[in-house]
Amino acid sequence: MSSQSSLSAELLKKTPIMGLKLWVLIGICVGAFIVLILCILSIWVTFRRKSRRTLDQYSLSHIPNVSKDIKVDRIGPQQSHESHDNLFLNVYEKSSDRNSEKMLVHLGMGKSSDPETISQCSSIYHHERACSSHSGEEGSSGTGLKPGSLSYGVASASPLIGLPEISHLGWGHWFTLRDLEIATNRFSTENVLGEGGYGVVYRGRLINGAEVAVKRLLNNLGQAEREFRVEVEAIGHARHKNLVRLLGYCIEGVHRMLVYEYVSNGNLEQWLHGATHLHRILTWEARMKVLLGTAKALAYLHESIEPKVVHRDIKSSNILIDDEFNAKVADFGLAKLLDSGESHITTRVMGTFGYVAPEYANSGLLNEKSDIYSFGVLVLEAITGREPVDYARPANEVNLVEWLKVMVGTKRAEQVVDPNLEVKPATRALKRALLVALRCIDPDPDKRPKMSQVVRMLEADEFPNREDRMNRRSHTASMEFESAKESCNSADPESQFGETDRHLSEESRQ
Repeated sequence: MSSQSSLSAELLKKTPIMGLKLWVLIGICVGAFIVLILCILSIWVTFRRKSRRTLDQYSLSHIPNVSKDIKVDRIGPQQSHESHDNLFLNVYEKSSDRNSEKMLVHLGMGKSSDPETISQCSSIYHHERACSSHSGEEGSSGTGLKPGSLSYGVASASPLIGLPEISHLGWGHWFTLRDLEIATNRFSTENVLGEGGYGVVYRGRLINGAEVAVKRLLNNLGQAEREFRVEVEAIGHARHKNLVRLLGYCIEGVHRMLVYEYVSNGNLEQWLHGATHLHRILTWEARMKVLLGTAKALAYLHESIEPKVVHRDIKSSNILIDDEFNAKVADFGLAKLLDSGESHITTRVMGTFGYVAPEYANSGLLNEKSDIYSFGVLVLEAITGREPVDYARPANEVNLVEWLKVMVGTKRAEQVVDPNLEVKPATRALKRALLVALRCIDPDPDKRPKMSQVVRMLEADEFPNREDRMNRRSHTASMEFESAKESCNSADPESQFGETDRHLSEESRQ
């Protein structure tokens, strides 16, 4: 009792502060503290709301615009027998292409009615709203069809199936930074697939279990913004079984990330020259399958969509390979768009040494013929197992293209085959592959074949029907003869190249 009365007496004592009793002063302090906490919470909520509103406005105005022209529908029979399909960039210069502005469309609000372009935005807190997105046919894309275009195969099922839908951007799948941090284990070094001047690529796993490749772009003087934009412009809506599919992106603060399907079997460079090469050798048939898939992807980019896409960095490390040895062309950070009314564009020379077409390296004039030259070098690389430029070799063998021309010109074609191949290709198959390569690396870009013609040449021996095979051979032979005749009639210093080419043309038809 004495202690309680003592406490009561203390609380009833007057304090020096305005003569207030102690218990009144304590009550005022507690009330002021509560009010202070409420004010802080109110300010924090208001700030968060403003930040979100600013981020939404920033995203809608800065997310790279995508093509309103790129769309290709299937023409011709669907190849149902096709098997199920399962990232060295340089600073991308500021685009001055007229068609970049012409083709851009603002990413509006609301859902797209096209099932191929359903916008799905991931949020790990709204899993109950899960829905599925199904991939359309290969060659399908944003909006229109280019007449006379080619279409090959069927695109694979979407890894976005089962992810929550928040569709307010109008294109692709908008991942949050938290989504991708969780998918990559906070961008763990153990998940790094590759890195270069552009940034780092991580392996990740989405909340639905699908594996993806997350390309985290470095924000070096706006490089990330430029590369982010060009990759989405080039392949954001493109669908082809031999193109690595761009699934979505992340824009949050200074972060710019692109999310691709994960291709599990490495790339062609690793199979020919890297760690994979030490354990397993890529067979001739597998090499030809990879080359054919790459040719089909380039034919689609060059001839089936409008505006056409010039990849500008075709090389073995950019050709990914899935478990069934289907090629997947990747890395569009240097790509350029070329309108149908333009024969070429002038741009800063970019690419990888050894693969760059000579006319582009000398003048900066770029068109699809530059990709065709790079593809020719790629074919030679696959045939010989040699790198395009290898300073470890004798002086006369450093440059793969020049060495091979000499070997073929002196009728030693059989000696250029990769010595690591356990089973050598048939002579006719080897000469046909060499012919394709020599056509593609012709010094005169006008004499290089279209990629659709290259596809037919590579497929010439794959038709089961004898009559179809003979018709294809006749068409290919006619094309080869005309090109060889033009080369032979030319009086320029490259006439020896024409003779070499003609020699292979004649033998490949035997």
